[in-house]
Amino acid sequence: MKDSNIALYRKYRPESFDEVIGQDHIVKAISGSLKVGKVAHAYLLCGPRGTGKTTIARIIARELGSSINDIYEMDAASNRGIDDIREIKENVRTLPFDSKYKIYILDEVHMFTKDAWNALLKTIEEPPEHVIFILATTELEKVPETIISRCQSFVFKKPTDSILSKVINDVAQKEGYKLEEGGAELIALLADGAFRDALGTLQKVISFTKNKIINMSEIEEITGAPNSTLVDSFLDALAQNDIEKGFSSIEKAVSQNIEMSVYIKMILYKLRYALMLRYVPSSKESIEKNINEKDLDYLIKLISTKPEHISSNTLSILLEAYQDLRFSVINQLPLELALMKILNAENK
Repeated sequence: MKDSNIALYRKYRPESFDEVIGQDHIVKAISGSLKVGKVAHAYLLCGPRGTGKTTIARIIARELGSSINDIYEMDAASNRGIDDIREIKENVRTLPFDSKYKIYILDEVHMFTKDAWNALLKTIEEPPEHVIFILATTELEKVPETIISRCQSFVFKKPTDSILSKVINDVAQKEGYKLEEGGAELIALLADGAFRDALGTLQKVISFTKNKIINMSEIEEITGAPNSTLVDSFLDALAQNDIEKGFSSIEKAVSQNIEMSVYIKMILYKLRYALMLRYVPSSKESIEKNINEKDLDYLIKLISTKPEHISSNTLSILLEAYQDLRFSVINQLPLELALMKILNAENK
């Protein structure tokens, strides 16, 4: 039985290839090669944070029969120098304790110094037969080409919101809780494609809720996410060409201490669905899987009058505003400028 006192993302971490979700292309390739005895001496796992790179690395080690005594994990973010690599180079020479292979799982390898990479290169190129390296990184572009060319590389994808929502609902149910319709989708949106963040947010929600049935208002309050009304109000302002209503919506978000990045992201998601419903009506079936019935009804009503500013151009401008947030000294300024640009306020 899984330990009930540990973090949810660790408690429900996949322990076999069959339990891995959302990385079918990687599971099929690696598990297939291991079954026929084709073992690479070095693997490079790259992709966004929280998508399962370390999990897959541990499963590879487990599938190869390596015991905990022969699995070595190192975080390059805090062990990035040449001395750390020299220690590895010395240790690889010794035989495994009680396994066929010694597995070295090196995380965040893009943090290694140039000297560390140079020291590691020869070892990765010609490791002892009993040694396997599994490197993981979120920034492949920072890994030297000489290293990449000597590894079997696999690129991890962010799971879709629907996959994340299913995982969130399943874990909540296993923990004895039920999320109100739309709750799992909101948590998935906030997680931005990271299983670890999704289950971390779910754990936070569970920790603060007073009931076994968790409603949307609780999730919004605990996570600091804007409620649907606040998002809808901004979209209504665009549809109605009402700049005052738009500014009022932004001011309310600021007064509620809502992260502007989250607010714009939720507006982007809803606007995207609105455009899909407007121009690709057949997409309704897939959209229904990602939003609740209330939000779907709202979007159908929003596009019914074919408003001028519910458009791809608006989506593009808002996306620019989201990207500009990192450079803004005033959090709400990019969204305010986007609103004025969309409604062509300066030319009125």
